[in-house]
Amino acid sequence: MSIVVQKFGGSSLADLEKLGRVADIVTRSRQAGHDLVVVVSAMGKTTDGLLALAREAARAPSAAGGSATPGEPPRRELDMLVSTGERVSMALLSIAIRARGGDAVSLTGSQSGIITNDRHFDARIIEVRPFRVEDELARGRIVIVAGYQGMSYRREITTLGRGGSDTTAVALAAALGAERCEIYSDVDGVYTADPRSVPDALHLPELDYETMQEMAESGAKVLNAQAVEWARRTGIAILARRTADFTDGGSGLETRIAHHAAAARPFTVVGDKRVAWLSARANAEQVLEAAADTDLPLRDALVSDGRLTASVSLLNEPDLAPFRARVTTPVDLGVTLETGLAEVSLVGVGVGSDASMLLRARHALPCEPLGLTSAPLRLSAVIPQAALADAERAWHAAFVKP
Repeated sequence: MSIVVQKFGGSSLADLEKLGRVADIVTRSRQAGHDLVVVVSAMGKTTDGLLALAREAARAPSAAGGSATPGEPPRRELDMLVSTGERVSMALLSIAIRARGGDAVSLTGSQSGIITNDRHFDARIIEVRPFRVEDELARGRIVIVAGYQGMSYRREITTLGRGGSDTTAVALAAALGAERCEIYSDVDGVYTADPRSVPDALHLPELDYETMQEMAESGAKVLNAQAVEWARRTGIAILARRTADFTDGGSGLETRIAHHAAAARPFTVVGDKRVAWLSARANAEQVLEAAADTDLPLRDALVSDGRLTASVSLLNEPDLAPFRARVTTPVDLGVTLETGLAEVSLVGVGVGSDASMLLRARHALPCEPLGLTSAPLRLSAVIPQAALADAERAWHAAFVKP
């Protein structure tokens, strides 16, 4: 039988009632004749709750009459903590499938053969050894895998960053030679903009890997950028679906992401509401060395006459303290790192190579940007967070809306 990998996000598993509906979808898919691997996220806001507990536990004891001092939890311990969320989901879903007469077994990321590099909290998958998964499929079982997690080559538990369950699913699909990878969430595929910010955004039934990866790198939350990268390299087709559309066996809207999926590549608008802006008036090389040594995720870096500007993605909550220490001690390198910012991006073929589009984009913004950058597939502006929704609507009206 053909192998299908399904992934269900946290909103689809928020409580036992919703988890039961997922169990129904999985059971029907198995009855339709597919070998199934199901990757799950943590239930609802479990990960956010665990992170809040970790930060509370990291507060230093207060002096007499004083308040507790906030601390940053060690990233290794964060991985040990938050990886438990997906384990709860995988065990409960396996139990629910068995209650419906199916034969399911739950496996952690490490048991499934997900091998990562040695970074904590934003690790990257370097290899998949799915021998245990293949053995269980050969026994006729539905395999439920904890997403978002793996094991480093040093045998440490690691997590893959926000949206990492998508990457788990696509990487497993590639390693198993799956027919496709179905990603279920609370949205029915990919739109030309976030419908919550842009009500007249258009649904896209098909999208090519390159555009989707650029959107994901720019902050689109429908799919994880690493997941799209895995799919592009291995040719695995991704189907982005809304869980609620398939709970009764019906077929709803979906977006198919594959090689040259769409005859015409559309323009899309993406907003990332959590970025920082890095600026150094001099000493660009030393600042870049500090960024490299502290794993600061730079985007759109520009070096000129010893000066440096770049945006910094805060998606995976990088620890900014080590970088700040490196650029102020023992010598202050004159670096500013401004937070409370957002980035709006226009994605599409040729958007960044046309000077007239750059000019139109700048004039359409509701405020003066801190930085405006262009690349062959993307044009981006760093702006205050409060202006993001207006900027998304303005660029969508100017470049996308028919």
